[in-house]
Amino acid sequence: MLRRMSSPDRSLHDRVRLLYEGRSKRATRFRYGLLIFDAASIVFFVATATLPLTPALLLTDMVLAAGIAADFLCRLWIAENRLRHLRQFYVLVDIAVLASLVAVPVLGQGWAALRLLRALRLVHSYHLLRDLRRDWRFFRLHEDAIVAAVNLLVFIFAMTALVDLLRGGREPGLNTYVDALYFTVTTLTTTGFGDITMQSGVGRVLAVGIMVVGVGLFLRLARAIFVPAKVRHKCPECGLLKHDPDAIHCKHCGIELKIETEGAQ
Repeated sequence: MLRRMSSPDRSLHDRVRLLYEGRSKRATRFRYGLLIFDAASIVFFVATATLPLTPALLLTDMVLAAGIAADFLCRLWIAENRLRHLRQFYVLVDIAVLASLVAVPVLGQGWAALRLLRALRLVHSYHLLRDLRRDWRFFRLHEDAIVAAVNLLVFIFAMTALVDLLRGGREPGLNTYVDALYFTVTTLTTTGFGDITMQSGVGRVLAVGIMVVGVGLFLRLARAIFVPAKVRHKCPECGLLKHDPDAIHCKHCGIELKIETEGAQ
């Protein structure tokens, strides 16, 4: 009996793992579906961040929570080392988002800002990046700029959520989610109009973190946009990943390269 039960379980485990990690068209479509779900949930969380809690909003939160929980449990199930998997940063983010979705009906709308941490999951899967590089020429040509822009936007929304949760209503002029977003953007860009300033130690530490990390992400985006793009192609000899679009030889080891191109336009 035990042998009969273990075989279907193992088969189902393998099928789920191949959906998340495989190279088939079905697996690729599944990962694109997850990307669409992540993007849609993030747009919903941003759009409803300032809205009052209603039964319809809470019901939608629960539906999204069920989807996030299902994804979380599947990833945990197929992980080779589950304890190590649970310690990964993006897994901890999912746990925080799920906790916020459950806590909002009990603890109030102040915790709703944590839903925006879901943005940290966007475009940070190795397998998804591989799919995007293979299927989208635009992504291959502008990968660094796209990823840098996503990282910057994710950082802005994540820090806005933390500012609103930790300091909302406790600092002069910082009363709503929009105030927190405005403060985050003006601090990140070092504009500092002075209409909202942090008076507490915790608030000032948050402001320092926004400036230090945010400016670095902004400069990375600017560099990705204005520095000539490189082609991602792993050198078979030394492993160098990026080369000039017209490169014939690797600049590091000199071996001849065979970079795929689409021919003359």
